[in-house]
Amino acid sequence: MKAIKYIMALVLAGGLMAACDTDVENREVQKPLTYDDLYYQNLRDYKASDHSISFMWFAQYGAQNSMAVRFAGLPDSLDICSLWGGIPAKENTKLWDELRFCQQKKGTKMLVVAITRIDAETDDHSFKQAYNEAKAMPEGEEREAALKKAVEMYADYFIDQVFENDLDGFDADYEPEGDFLSGNYFNEFMQHIALYMGPNPEQTKAERLKLIQQRYGNGVTDTDKLLCVDAPGSPSTELVPICDYYFKQAYGGGTSEGVWPIEKTVFCENVGDNWATALQGLINQAKFQPQQGRKGGFGAFFGHRNYNVTTYNPEPYKIFRDCIQYQNPAMH
Repeated sequence: MKAIKYIMALVLAGGLMAACDTDVENREVQKPLTYDDLYYQNLRDYKASDHSISFMWFAQYGAQNSMAVRFAGLPDSLDICSLWGGIPAKENTKLWDELRFCQQKKGTKMLVVAITRIDAETDDHSFKQAYNEAKAMPEGEEREAALKKAVEMYADYFIDQVFENDLDGFDADYEPEGDFLSGNYFNEFMQHIALYMGPNPEQTKAERLKLIQQRYGNGVTDTDKLLCVDAPGSPSTELVPICDYYFKQAYGGGTSEGVWPIEKTVFCENVGDNWATALQGLINQAKFQPQQGRKGGFGAFFGHRNYNVTTYNPEPYKIFRDCIQYQNPAMH
C-alpha cells in the first residue's frame, strides 16, 4: 500500500507541474496537457500494482473537439474503460490514436462491452443462423449440442472483437430479461471466452497461447486480457474463478458485499442520470472499505458526464478524481 501511495504521489506531482505551464503561444482550445516519460512510467506502475481500481463505462466519443467526449480527456488514473459507445470505426484515426495512447502510455485497459442477448442479435450473423437452426430442432442431445455450438460461436464473435482490435478484454453485460442466453447457457458462453482471456485456473498460459495463435497467428502473444461481467444482480458464482472483476450496477450508491468475493467486486454508480448532483453515491462507493481485505474498486456508468462543470463539480472530473484519491490516497 505504501508503494501505491508513493507512486500516486509522483503521478499527482507530475500533473501539477504540467498544469503550471504558462506558455500561451499558439494555444488551442482545450489543448491536452503534456507530461514527461517518468510521469507515464509512474502511472503505468501504479496501474500494474495491486490496488482497488477505478472504472468507467465511456460513450458518446467521436470526432468532436470537446475533451468531454475524447479519450484524451479521460482521467489519467482511470484503470479500466469499457467502450459503451462501441468500437470506433477504423477510419477515425484520430480517435484510435488517442485510444492507443491511453492504452500504451497511460496503461488504461480498454474493454469491449456488450449486452449479451443472443435473441436480440440480427439474423445476418452466422452464430444467429446456427442458433435459429438449433432452436428449431426436436428436443434431445443433438439439439443441445447444436445450441452449445451456437453459444460458442456467439462467444467467438466477441473474442474476435477483442483480439482483432488489440483491445484489453471483454465486459459481458448480463441482463437477460428473458433472453435464451441466461443461467447455464450464459455460464457456458463465459467459459468459452475464458479459454482466451481472464484468470482461468484450469488452463496454463502455454495452453492459452497455443489457442490464441491458432486463431490469430503467431504474432499475437497477449495471454493476459481481462474477462469481466457486469450486472444489477449477482451473476452465478460459477463465474468467479474465470472473471477478473464483477462490475456491480449498485446504482444509488450501494456497497452491500453480496456473494461475489469483495476483491473482485467493483461498485458502480449511475453518473449518466445523476451528473448534475453531488454524486454522493459514487463518493460513498469510493470511500467504502470492507472490514477485511480490499474491494475490487469503484466505477461509473457514463462517467464522462462528470466532465461537466456544475455547482458540485467545479472542474472537469473533479469528483471522479477525488474518488480515486479517497479509494487510494496518495502519500505526499
